[in-house]
Amino acid sequence: MKRKLLSVLVGAMLAATPFVVSGQAAKKDAAAGGMKLSDGVVKIGVLTDLSGLYSDLSGAGAVLAVKMAIEDFQAQEKGKAFPIELVSADHQNKGDVASNKAREWFERDQVDMITDLVTTSTALAVMPVAKEKNRITIVNGAASTPITSSKQCTDRNVHYTYDTYALANGTGKAVVKQGGDSWFFLTADYAFGQALEKDTTAVVQANGGKVLGSVRHPFPGTDFSSFLLKAQASGAKVIGLANAGTDTTNAIKQAAEFGITPKQSLAGLLMFITDVHSLGLKATQGMYLTEGFYWDFNEETRAWSKRFFEKHKRMPTMAQAGDYSSTMHYLKAVKAAGTDEAGAVMRKMKDTPVNDFFAKNAKIREDGRLVHDFYLLQVKKPEESKYPWDYYHVRQVIPANDAVMPVAQSECPLVKK
Repeated sequence: MKRKLLSVLVGAMLAATPFVVSGQAAKKDAAAGGMKLSDGVVKIGVLTDLSGLYSDLSGAGAVLAVKMAIEDFQAQEKGKAFPIELVSADHQNKGDVASNKAREWFERDQVDMITDLVTTSTALAVMPVAKEKNRITIVNGAASTPITSSKQCTDRNVHYTYDTYALANGTGKAVVKQGGDSWFFLTADYAFGQALEKDTTAVVQANGGKVLGSVRHPFPGTDFSSFLLKAQASGAKVIGLANAGTDTTNAIKQAAEFGITPKQSLAGLLMFITDVHSLGLKATQGMYLTEGFYWDFNEETRAWSKRFFEKHKRMPTMAQAGDYSSTMHYLKAVKAAGTDEAGAVMRKMKDTPVNDFFAKNAKIREDGRLVHDFYLLQVKKPEESKYPWDYYHVRQVIPANDAVMPVAQSECPLVKK
């Protein structure tokens, strides 16, 4: 509760106070350097969950990651690039709240780019507003493949960190190969959960498994007893958790309380390192999961993550790491384009590979999907963990082209087939 309260208070303070990097001197430097900025400044908005069930995996940590990217960019440019402002707000995981705030930011505050957007409903609500106002959205928190693979895609949006196709392709395939060939889904009843169940079902069946049924629970949920009992009664070897955040952690806790595990296995189809940290290794050991980033993967990931930890006291989730990487990529594109005009910036973003601690030789596809490697991870046993946050075995690096939905399957009109 103390951790939650702290997160909410920090989020509220960040949302209330714009973060400003540089001032009049930077504006003069930008003008002298030939930069064409719409109002003399680049404004970035972090629209996220600052108080709800996704605040731990995104929230104040997402705002911090973007702030770090701005500071690092200005340090690299020695303060001479252009002025940058950061604003943040809580979208409460509601599409109407998100779209209204985005419209306010675009029209009144001249925000140039909005990032994070931790639920599918908020991402799909904000994307058309950004398109209408010729601004950019970068989705790091939301997961559903329709963000880029459906007719709802836009040429002003990037889906950067992960999606349900990659999650299903990693975890679903691995669990079936380990003998988990019969599944029952416990699914959050909104677009993300439905997309994750659909994508995982396709992977399970393609690899010789079968789906015995599914049940949808309210979003957010607290009491999963009736849903878990239905999963238990199905006799499925694997209960696929097509949900996230506290929905996932509550379901895992209650499955143990009812004696469902270890008789039946759980597959956390979207789990973050913060979930494992909250539940502990004893409760999660042996579980497979797929992520687009792991803090302890190599020296580069460790170096950045330790900086983040010093400020946040928790290791970064893949969404928070994606917020930093995508913001840095955006700022570099603004500099290269010489303007904050969305079309010109987006062209530079798509033309330039991403090469940093988050991804190597990654490219933004025509439909806005960043194509990068993913990691199949398995949670360690308690005795295997050697130091704090040492939680995963990296079982496989999933190559980018295998992890991401093929262009041929996309219905996005931007894709040339």
